[in-house]
Amino acid sequence: MARAVDAGSVRIGGGAPVSVQSMTNTDTRDAKATLRQIRALADAGCDIARVSVYDDDCARAAREIVGASPVPLIADVHFRADLAVAAIENGFAKLRINPGNIGGEANVRRVADCAKAHGVPIRVGVNAGSLEKSMLAKHGGPTPDALAESALGSARMLERAGFDQIVIAVKSSSVAGTIRANRLLSARCDYPIHLGVTEAGLPEDGIVKSAVAIGALLADGIGDTLRVSLCGDPVPEVEAGIRILRSLGLRGGIDIIACPTCGRACFDVAAIAARVKSALSGSEYTRAQSDGLFRVAVMGCVVNGPGEAREADIGIAGAPGGAALFIKGEPSAPVKGDPAAALIEAIDHRWRAS
Repeated sequence: MARAVDAGSVRIGGGAPVSVQSMTNTDTRDAKATLRQIRALADAGCDIARVSVYDDDCARAAREIVGASPVPLIADVHFRADLAVAAIENGFAKLRINPGNIGGEANVRRVADCAKAHGVPIRVGVNAGSLEKSMLAKHGGPTPDALAESALGSARMLERAGFDQIVIAVKSSSVAGTIRANRLLSARCDYPIHLGVTEAGLPEDGIVKSAVAIGALLADGIGDTLRVSLCGDPVPEVEAGIRILRSLGLRGGIDIIACPTCGRACFDVAAIAARVKSALSGSEYTRAQSDGLFRVAVMGCVVNGPGEAREADIGIAGAPGGAALFIKGEPSAPVKGDPAAALIEAIDHRWRAS
């Protein structure tokens, strides 16, 4: 198990639930626009949001942003130790730096001393696109071994400064490279690990790449926090991250199981599943996010339908002339009318009864 660090109210590692992160893409100097985006991320389920701090105006805007944020914030700082110090002093709950580009060990110590004084953890972030020249020369490119070695070397710089509240991330645009690098890292340290595929691309491709890499690592027991990095609006990053966790049983919520259909289907599975999803999207069901996983099965025929429906909290399986409804594994009265309406009514009744 990874050691634990606290980013404000969110624990990372130490057996805590895997947290979902995202990053604003507004001009940080525009505090109001940045806060609007942070609130949208929080509404989508984001646990921690990262904000770029790239000049003095960003650092000054931080007080307003941090003071009004509904979630803990991470300051993303490169090249300037003074900005990292200012970000910590202005209230950020966590800092993301690459110790290799912050200006040498004296500056690393300066940042580490400030972070230690304020109880702020530091995430060491190493990306394939910004790997130091010495690592590229030694390994012949941004290989998984190069990424892991660079990250551990950066962590050691902080350790030499007497700082151990560290989170490590190694990211590549290569799915296979990301998986390999994180497995190497996990075998060599017990710091919490932040997962992600960097520069994953537009949502339609980036979600697939991220799900493969992050899902594989989480299934191995590797990873304590994650970001699905997508080009564009960051809100879908949060939604995708939550879906990845839910698919592995690591996050609560509503999980709709639906068969891919074939010629045996006795009703329109896709249409019914869509109606159920729409019906369950209201605020009255949002407590499912913290109450565990609620599974709903929409199955088209009697081949796999009854088995899947029995395993769900509530499920329906198509049958000639109607459908069979199952509640907590037990068959209910046969459905002769609208399958979607019967399923939604059963879900609503059970929800309110609980």
